[in-house]
Amino acid sequence: MSALALLLVAVGLSDLVATRPWRDEHTGRRVGAVTGLLSIAVLGMLAGLDAWGDLALLALAGATTGAWVVLAGRADDNAQGEGLALAALAAGGALTLLLSGLASPVDGALASWMDWTGIDVLGGADPTRVLLLAGLLLTQLSTGNVVVRLALAHTGALDPRGGPQASDRLRGGRLLGPMERVFILGLGLAGQVTAASIVIAAKGLIRWPELQRASRDTERRDVEARASGEVAPRPLASIDQITEYFLIGSFVSWLVALTALVLAHLA
Repeated sequence: MSALALLLVAVGLSDLVATRPWRDEHTGRRVGAVTGLLSIAVLGMLAGLDAWGDLALLALAGATTGAWVVLAGRADDNAQGEGLALAALAAGGALTLLLSGLASPVDGALASWMDWTGIDVLGGADPTRVLLLAGLLLTQLSTGNVVVRLALAHTGALDPRGGPQASDRLRGGRLLGPMERVFILGLGLAGQVTAASIVIAAKGLIRWPELQRASRDTERRDVEARASGEVAPRPLASIDQITEYFLIGSFVSWLVALTALVLAHLA
């Protein structure tokens, strides 16, 4: 699982860097891709992953990271190809997982550092699992948001070409999403599945007033349009768009967290 751990760390770091508010988005993506590839090389050396099987899987992890950054960026620029970007990430991750038997366990300087810290949690833990958990945590942040955005655009719940967006009515998703996923992953790892389900339910309660307000606004605009005998343009997203956006975005976000939880239990 060491190669999968490095892949997740690389993808997570790439997206964290690429999604920062750069003056030029293309520069941000290039820096993000370089950051991810460097993390694979540096962590691979520190973890003592120098066997032929390790090198082959690290090359696969690097190719997957580069393909993900490039294809996700093109999907944002061209308003198409979202499915291809998601498929590339899923295929690369799945292939790395299926070939994980070729990878050596994490050792070397990284394992020695964990023992040297004197922290009981780190010293007594499996270095491979620690690195995997770090990668899973990183992917819950910006990578999770990118996956959700691409899924929304691919299904038509989000229009990448502009216009009235449901996200204009449901604020805070870029912050609430990562927090929600981290909570679900953390509670799931702690064995608190019931508490994780409460977090999921709480999101619906938090969003309910906003959905009600959007529904009232939609009804009011319809009544005003019929009363005037004109078809008024909708400056805001309709309640149908908002509901679709909320449901698809939420389920994809939960799927990201639950997938990470499954991978964590495989290690």
